Amino acid sequence: MHAKVKTPTPAETGDPAVVRTVRANYRAEFISGRYNGHLHLAMTMTLGLGVIALCVYWLKSPSLLEWLTIPATFLYANFAEWAGHKYAMHRPVKGLGFVYKRHSLQHHKFFTDTHMEIDNNMDFKAVLFPIAIVGFFVLAFFVPMGLLVAWLFNENVALLLVATGMAYYLNYELLHLSYHLKEDHWVHRIPGFTRFARLHTTHHDHRIMAHKNFNITYPIMDWLMGTWDRR
Repeated sequence: MHAKVKTPTPAETGDPAVVRTVRANYRAEFISGRYNGHLHLAMTMTLGLGVIALCVYWLKSPSLLEWLTIPATFLYANFAEWAGHKYAMHRPVKGLGFVYKRHSLQHHKFFTDTHMEIDNNMDFKAVLFPIAIVGFFVLAFFVPMGLLVAWLFNENVALLLVATGMAYYLNYELLHLSYHLKEDHWVHRIPGFTRFARLHTTHHDHRIMAHKNFNITYPIMDWLMGTWDRR
């Protein structure tokens, strides 16, 4: 059963004047004049690709069975993306209130289904995860998970899991950012891209944002869990 739908705020309904005010307030409070969106993206990609490169470098002739770690991790990551978005990002969870605040109370007011485009690279701040959070997840999740899997199975399985998980995360960030780029950007001409972008635009409709289209990347779990809105 859906949670009770609250009365939408003017920002959620997409009132242009209110959205402009929300964006101006967000920029004034959270975006430093020294911030550079392209640098933020470059740092995210460098960190992620560095982790992947190390994992690939340390691999030792994986067996066919060990290579199956890649699709298994992909499906797990797709579920984690769906569950994290559905719950922590759209419902206050004890200990993860900052995630809910950043996503539901900031991102979804900065971007509505009628105002999806960023204005310039400074607005990357409202889309990309902070570098500190990325570093935290590497140290608090990927490293312990890798060590546990290495102990339970072997080093190759652990390295493939970490590399695939990080590749999935980078894919998540790039797709999410791309959905918010201007419609005349070349990325919108990639075959099939607009279908994914449209799913995310639908998710930004305040009436269904807490109920539908939680996969940012590929709607596998949305399809399996019945939360796929194909409008």
